[in-house]
Amino acid sequence: MLAGIPGFSQISPRADSVTSPGAALKLVAKQFSFTEGPAADKKGNVYFTDQPNDKIWKVDTEGKLSLFMDKTGRSNGLYFDAKGNLISCADENNEIWSISPDKKVTVLLTREPGKRLNGPNDLWITPKGDLYFTDPYYQRDYWERKKPELPGQYVYFLPKGKKEAQLVDSTVVKPNGIIGTPDGKHLYVADIQANKTYQYDIAADGRLNNRRLFTAQGSDGMTIDERGNIYLTGKGVRVYNPQGTLIQTIPVPAGWVGNVCFGGKDRRTLFITASEAVYTMDMQVKGAK
Repeated sequence: MLAGIPGFSQISPRADSVTSPGAALKLVAKQFSFTEGPAADKKGNVYFTDQPNDKIWKVDTEGKLSLFMDKTGRSNGLYFDAKGNLISCADENNEIWSISPDKKVTVLLTREPGKRLNGPNDLWITPKGDLYFTDPYYQRDYWERKKPELPGQYVYFLPKGKKEAQLVDSTVVKPNGIIGTPDGKHLYVADIQANKTYQYDIAADGRLNNRRLFTAQGSDGMTIDERGNIYLTGKGVRVYNPQGTLIQTIPVPAGWVGNVCFGGKDRRTLFITASEAVYTMDMQVKGAK
């Protein structure tokens, strides 16, 4: 059963607020080590990772929590493709996986030519089925290596059906959260170390053009709603309109908010992965499709 969290409803409501009037944060569960990577399937069921414990969990549209998969390659960021496969940043061996509904794993990407990736972290799939992902370096206790093999931390583009990724931004310091617009024209990438989030134009061949500062805040994960508002995470959730203006803050009783996504039957529920817990919030807006 979902329980309300006293004192953690939305603050500073205004005309462009995105949370439902009077909505309060609800606890789904608090039994994890560190939650990440929420992603919703076509029905609105939400899947998320507990990366230190190497598991993917599922919250169905009725709010029921269940274990979807154990031994997930240390999955972090997740995203569903058009066929219903769960695409995962599996950083145990610095790979990107496709996990079918019956849990069959296909490795889509395993390394840069001659060198290992740092550790794929978050990803977004375009309407055409191409994939963008961030590759920051976070030292893991399950790795034998103690330093990166690449000279930097980059943003990559993986065309649909291809096995080799293309570097599309080498100038960010530490890219992390990533999301794109439903029309496939724009991409947002958070540089968590520089504390900035950028917006790009996506060219027909997948290259990123015209990078500009969206807002002076970094983010671990992010999502986008039907109005084009961008949701950034870290200390709570902050919502910015398409012009980069902060319109609402959602406080969360956790040391860190890793990521967010929209789910539920009508896509009007915001799922928030926050350290050892997962919360939800009822929204006035739907997630972008």
